[in-house]
Amino acid sequence: MQLPLERKPLRMYGDSSRVIGRFFWAGKDRAYQLIDRVIDLGDQETHDTLMRTLRDFARRHRNTIGLFRRHLNAALDRVPEQREKVLLLSEEKQALIGAYFTHEYSIESAAFFNPSVVPALDQTGLQRGQQRIVMSMRAVGEGHTSSIVFRNIILSEDNMPLAEPTNQFVGLAERIHYSQYTKSAFYRRCHEQEAIDEDIYNELIEDLPDNFNHRELYERYWQLWLKYPEDSAERDQLNHLMTVADRYYELHFSLDTDISERVLYPMIDFEMKGMEDARFLQFVNDDGKKIYYGTYTAYNGRQIRPMIIETEDFYAFTIRPVYGDAAVNKNHAIFPRKINGNYYVLCRIDGINNYIIKSDRLQVWDDAVKLSEPRYPWQLYQVGNCGAPLETKRGWLVITHGVGPMRRYCLGAMLLDLDDPTKVIGQLKEPLVSPMDDEREGYVPNVVYSCGSIIHNDQVFIPYGISDEAARFATVDLDLLLDTLEAGG
Repeated sequence: MQLPLERKPLRMYGDSSRVIGRFFWAGKDRAYQLIDRVIDLGDQETHDTLMRTLRDFARRHRNTIGLFRRHLNAALDRVPEQREKVLLLSEEKQALIGAYFTHEYSIESAAFFNPSVVPALDQTGLQRGQQRIVMSMRAVGEGHTSSIVFRNIILSEDNMPLAEPTNQFVGLAERIHYSQYTKSAFYRRCHEQEAIDEDIYNELIEDLPDNFNHRELYERYWQLWLKYPEDSAERDQLNHLMTVADRYYELHFSLDTDISERVLYPMIDFEMKGMEDARFLQFVNDDGKKIYYGTYTAYNGRQIRPMIIETEDFYAFTIRPVYGDAAVNKNHAIFPRKINGNYYVLCRIDGINNYIIKSDRLQVWDDAVKLSEPRYPWQLYQVGNCGAPLETKRGWLVITHGVGPMRRYCLGAMLLDLDDPTKVIGQLKEPLVSPMDDEREGYVPNVVYSCGSIIHNDQVFIPYGISDEAARFATVDLDLLLDTLEAGG
């Protein structure tokens, strides 16, 4: 028998009018021709064309001229021999060239699903018993490219969700910093750490240029990684060296943006086809300081790779890679604090079973231990987690998912020991949330799925995607759920 669950009336859908201005590139030859054609325009025709473009698009973007300038620079980075003559042109001609290297992309037009929620930093202006939460969503647009978007939601005392208004504008980060390295600086940073294997260090670094970026470093790392056997000392050394280069890139959004304006959109080769299924959590460090982490799956059209997002305020984001034998497949979710001095991460390295990782370094995931496997008819195809574990006095509560006949996704739950989360106390024999008739139709039918829940006012508040079309919300009594899990499901 399924536990009593209260579904909330609020449903949140994607909005196809929410567009970003994306860089538009069709190759060097086209760029040369295009730049020369704009240069040949008369001043009046340039002015009229730019003004007409601004009139058509200025109400759809916060800083349209700034967007054009950014994309002009991106184009000139690809055809640097054109830079000098373009920078001698008038500001209007430069802006118009940038407009031709820009196109709109509707980030939520195809699908909108897989939410996770965390407590917001800003809890001002609320009534007793209310809480403001930040919800992340996976948004999909043309070409099935996934990005991460955000909404603010206020929970009432009885956990009724109210969505705060979204801003009409939406855009990418104001500043993007890609990690760059020099061989000399990288050498110093590596040798400041514990003793390293000089032979492995030289193998990793010798074929790189004097100035290199993280993508080049990672490609060399991956070549060597495949060369050495699993559980080898060489792989351990490679992991250690790569944690010195601990970030791919940083994003900074303007302080005058609403959270609904900020979009995390693919920025590097590894994620160019999508940033999928972000699982956000609020992590508490040993000193009590709180920080937000999010795990997501980077997809380049051929391979997938788990990644970590770090932010203190949802304005500045750092994107970090992870390494190790368990840094594969999907479904990674970080525990919200260390346990006995170690990080713990849930994962599904084989695509079928739930695993758990213990590590003394957040970015190195090795030695995964199987935690649970499909047992019941509604989950015999595969099981996985639905976000970071929730700490209770009686154990770590994990919302799970299972896939059954006809690829039907349902949500479940399991309870892990507080001091040793490799021990399963209990799991539900029946689904906690199953797709109802009015939740079955959409981009991917018969799916309910979540990427992170919270506990509020003695209830578990669960956001979940319905058939990749929208987000919905449900609550279950915390004590009743824990009683059932302790009794064996």
